[in-house]
Amino acid sequence: MIWVVAFSLLSWAVLLFMRGEFWKIERWPVPKEPTNWPAVAAIIPARDEADGIGLTVTSLLSQDYPGQFRVIVVDDHSADGTAQVAQSAAALIGAEDRLQVIAGQDLPEGWTGKVWAMEQGLSHLVEADQWVLFTDGDIEHAPGQLRRLVARALHGNVDMASLMVRLNCQSWAEKTLIPAFVYFFRMLYPFGLVSDPGSTVAGAAGGVMLVRRSMLARLGGMAVLKGALIDDCTLAKQIKAHMGRLWLGLAEETRSLRVYAGWGEPFRMIARSAYDQLNHSPLLLAGSVVSLSLIFLAPPLVMLFSDDWAWAGFLAWAAMALSYWPMVKFYRQRVAWVFALPAVALVYLAATLYSAYAYYRGKGGQWKGRVEGGRVSE
Repeated sequence: MIWVVAFSLLSWAVLLFMRGEFWKIERWPVPKEPTNWPAVAAIIPARDEADGIGLTVTSLLSQDYPGQFRVIVVDDHSADGTAQVAQSAAALIGAEDRLQVIAGQDLPEGWTGKVWAMEQGLSHLVEADQWVLFTDGDIEHAPGQLRRLVARALHGNVDMASLMVRLNCQSWAEKTLIPAFVYFFRMLYPFGLVSDPGSTVAGAAGGVMLVRRSMLARLGGMAVLKGALIDDCTLAKQIKAHMGRLWLGLAEETRSLRVYAGWGEPFRMIARSAYDQLNHSPLLLAGSVVSLSLIFLAPPLVMLFSDDWAWAGFLAWAAMALSYWPMVKFYRQRVAWVFALPAVALVYLAATLYSAYAYYRGKGGQWKGRVEGGRVSE
């Protein structure tokens, strides 16, 4: 018991004071705007995104960006009329000339679908395009977002500026799992450390990634991450490995349009890449199970069932709740949710175990009818 208590308390001391203040919600100052605005091309890899692609295209083409800006939609064999919805949205606001829709080619062996679509989008850039905005087909971009993001990238001289968009948080399943998803992501990739050129921590949020085109050329395009399920963080690692600079922030207004119905969809979203995050290592999986259990599950159990060490369990649980409160507040949820984090962590632990199970069955990384990332049987 003493070792469990000591590990838990020490872990929370490290997380609170030595993990880049991952729990802190930053309020970034408005950056100074440049004199000359570079040309930007947005690339949207889209597969069966008819429900959201219209609003995504409209919100992009309506940006008040002072420089040249256009949108490329790569239609990845959609069966729901994604391309037509995108074209209709552009026509409705008289911006057809700034939208290009490309029919995606067949997926080559060894590539994941999204990364292959991103690569095809890059092949349709023109010489003037200096920056590339990779974004998903189910995001509503806040007015002025591109202008602020470009200004921040130029002001900070970074090679990739990324935004974690606001996710839907309406149903009970979303309220339970979504704030924790962002919380755990920030614990793995503290935004302050990501933006620190002296740190090896490299992360990004794939929903909105503004990347310098010259950096993509140095990397050799998307081929460097062709088989990656976690394409955003893999791209960030490659950029930092090539001495590039990153910036990662939390979006206040730009939001995801994806609604997670029931408990199954958010659970599968978590499980899709969880084992990939552990490099498909049984040893890392075992370490994660033990660590999550001691850090998140042990404190309330010790507090409730140990007379001698209840105070230590209370302190660790209080530290946990305190670190979670800024994210719960950001998602406009009641303060009581902070005390549910141990139970939520148990769900994430189950999703990680399921992710490993699916991988070894050859069904890892299922996404929109495709199986990506599962182990192939000999």
